[in-house]
Amino acid sequence: MRPFDVLLFDLGSTLIYFQGDWPEIFMQANKELVSYLRAAGLDLDEGVFLEEYNQRLQSYYSERESEFVEYTTAYILSTLLNEHGYSQVPDELISSAIKAMYSISQKHWHTEEDAKPTLEKLQGQGYHLGIISNAADDTDVQTLVDNAGIRSYFEMVISSAAVAIRKPNPRIFNMALDTWGIPPNRAAMIGDTLGADVLGAQNAGLFAIWITRRADTPANRAHEDTIQPDATIGTLSELLDVLNKLGA
Repeated sequence: MRPFDVLLFDLGSTLIYFQGDWPEIFMQANKELVSYLRAAGLDLDEGVFLEEYNQRLQSYYSERESEFVEYTTAYILSTLLNEHGYSQVPDELISSAIKAMYSISQKHWHTEEDAKPTLEKLQGQGYHLGIISNAADDTDVQTLVDNAGIRSYFEMVISSAAVAIRKPNPRIFNMALDTWGIPPNRAAMIGDTLGADVLGAQNAGLFAIWITRRADTPANRAHEDTIQPDATIGTLSELLDVLNKLGA
């Protein structure tokens, strides 16, 4: 007997992982963004604009972690360009420049080795599967899912960028569950972040499973004594045993 009808997964550091020097790749991606805009005819000072863009990103990142709302990359970029005198930049150019930027980091994301085998078994057992990802760009999330080769396992992929709400806000979990029209107590969330994934799921009434393989982060260490998951797994392959025991 299945203990749940729906299993929701985080994406980054849960189903896929990043390999590389993040600060260096982040800077390469931002340089690609500015180069793309300059090539399109925008007279931007690369050094000045990069510094302001990075500062703006950090400011919004801090704000969204306390307000649990999502500021998209497109919004941040458009706002800054407007301050530089470019108030009529076509949406198509903004989207294309952002796509070029994310293409740099997308090369460094890899699928966890046990992701597909685990998802295959869960799907075969009749679970409905979905993804909830905190991210500033929905297209990037959807591209990462496709690149990972896991699209076929999921009936729903929702990003905070698409709905303007971030985990742990309970509303984003409720939005996901609306896909199937099931109550929270028939769903479980699997993710690597204690605050966003575990506490968020619990506050929304879901069963929360913490995956620790890539969870050794400052944020998680700060919450280890205050946020207690309903179950803990080291890898995705361990999820099957946990679910079987819960359903026994």
